[in-house]
Amino acid sequence: MNLPEIKPGPLLAGINSPADLRKLSREQLDDVCFELRDYIIDIVSVHGGHFGASLGVVELTVALHYVLDTPHDRLVWDVGHQAYGHKILTGRRDNFYTNRKYKGLSGFPKRSESEYDTFGVGHSSTSISAALGMDVAAKMKGEKRTVMAVIGDGAMTGGMAFEALNHAGDIPNDITVILNDNNMSIDPNVGALKEYLADITTSKTFNRFRDDVYDMLGHFRSAGDKMRKVASKMEAALTSALTPGGLFRALGFKYYGPVDGHNVKGLVRHLEDLKHIPGPKLLHVVTVKGKGFAPAEKDQVKWHAQGSPFDKITGKSLAVKSTKPSLPKYQDIFTDAVIEMAKQDDRIVAVTPAMPSGTGLLKMMKEMPDRCYDVGIAEQHAVTFAAGLATEGKIPFAGIYSTFLQRGYDQALHDVALQKLPVVFAMDRAGLVGADGPTHHGLYDISYLRCVPNMVLCAPMNEQELRDMLYTATCYTDRSFGIRYPRGECTGAGFRPGFEQMPLGKGEQVRKGERVAVLSYGTIGNYVIEAAEKLSAMGIEISHYNMRFVKPLDTALLDEIAAAYEHVITIEDAAKQGGFGSAVAEYLCELPQRPRMTIMGVPDRLVEHGSQKQLHHEIGLDADGIIATVQKIVGEPVPTAR
Repeated sequence: MNLPEIKPGPLLAGINSPADLRKLSREQLDDVCFELRDYIIDIVSVHGGHFGASLGVVELTVALHYVLDTPHDRLVWDVGHQAYGHKILTGRRDNFYTNRKYKGLSGFPKRSESEYDTFGVGHSSTSISAALGMDVAAKMKGEKRTVMAVIGDGAMTGGMAFEALNHAGDIPNDITVILNDNNMSIDPNVGALKEYLADITTSKTFNRFRDDVYDMLGHFRSAGDKMRKVASKMEAALTSALTPGGLFRALGFKYYGPVDGHNVKGLVRHLEDLKHIPGPKLLHVVTVKGKGFAPAEKDQVKWHAQGSPFDKITGKSLAVKSTKPSLPKYQDIFTDAVIEMAKQDDRIVAVTPAMPSGTGLLKMMKEMPDRCYDVGIAEQHAVTFAAGLATEGKIPFAGIYSTFLQRGYDQALHDVALQKLPVVFAMDRAGLVGADGPTHHGLYDISYLRCVPNMVLCAPMNEQELRDMLYTATCYTDRSFGIRYPRGECTGAGFRPGFEQMPLGKGEQVRKGERVAVLSYGTIGNYVIEAAEKLSAMGIEISHYNMRFVKPLDTALLDEIAAAYEHVITIEDAAKQGGFGSAVAEYLCELPQRPRMTIMGVPDRLVEHGSQKQLHHEIGLDADGIIATVQKIVGEPVPTAR
């Protein structure tokens, strides 16, 4: 495919670092913003990537790098898909087309990629904590630097942000928190804070009254000292009463705003003032997600990210339509199954932490709004909220990405499992997820949940098994379930109507062979099916077992396998340490007669971003990797099955 050459505008072409930006006059900044926004649209319209969030902070990004002496001053981003403009202005413009591609730039700020990326980002609500640590450390070292954190795109709904605000308001520091208030994360923000901010920033009455009050206070300031003191007290009282400043002031912050986030020269003035004000400060900036691209402003959820080319004027997709019918995604199978079961069982409810579209639960929220809850970017609360529902006889399905469940681990252990509550963790995006890279790979759920008591862990090989596992979870009220499944399309095998309860902890033999037994866990087993066919054509017959459950393990089946084969291979799309293969090894090592064993999984290193197929191939988890492993084994003096 011949891709069009994308050139930056004349001003942007001369900016190879923020130092170049700071050589420009303030009058040129509007043109820089225009060129930067246009360049982001040009790149993403051809190469794909996150979209709306970075468009919304173009003016803020330019203003920050214009005012701050980065990288000496520290700029910390929250929710990393806001940072495309930041990357382009910090020396990565000409390579930006490789963003999120295999061996290319990361889609998020990454410390190993650039000195301007002060903190690695992927999960949300971390910026204030990190910025506070940087500021305190600088003071301990006697270094003078400005530290600013940009939090937004829903990250302020995360409890960690408020923990950091609470701490920052209680210790000496000079951080500036910039609240990018666009009323969105990936999906629309939820919660009382969202309403609090939206009401005050959109109220015409408030804004008109505020202008009148400030005009009146201006007259008072021209009077004597006594009147100026009165004016100062009136301003503080009115600001606290009439703006969100009351909340942040209570936490120990000086509050400024709300201000227009698309007025770059105004932002420069505000940021320059804030640099010289001591103590913790919060600047409330109101922006529009997708600013400057009409389709993205109109449908902010759809344009959060784009994976295929589109017309940069109309937004119309330019992707070549496949002649093959599209397959449903695992998230769609999950949601449709939960809705179907919920219509038959009034105990069933669903919970998600700010991922209704990502997990597929947006459909349930529309069809059954009183049975499906989006709690915001608050994974810990989501898990314990689900536990509370379970104490009253409900069966909550917690739709959550594997990587994000890591943030609710204590709650899964302490609040759910130890109390034997029937919460079902539907762990979407399990395994290698692709372009989002190491911050989003769902590699550790098997390892960190396998040691938790009163929890069943299973993984389907196809869509039929996913439906039946979800149903099986509703048949038990004295334990929790963790069901992992990957990002992307299903196998296309289809499924029968209705549901069937699966026997707990039972696997199945998929293929009968002679020399080597391959035990798979989850959808990675489809690679084993492909590899077995190719090996058969080479004259090598392997056995394949779809184990389905890692907890409880099918020990009876493992006994049969240990007695029949000299060599066992386990394979999983997850970390090798403590995972499915480890569970099998723990059991086999106690048998008096045990086979040799090879564990195939994700090695103990960071796996960068790329397509799922590219990454599976890189670490040898695809059909080619399985074939190579089997060939190495059968090349040794391995006897046939006993």
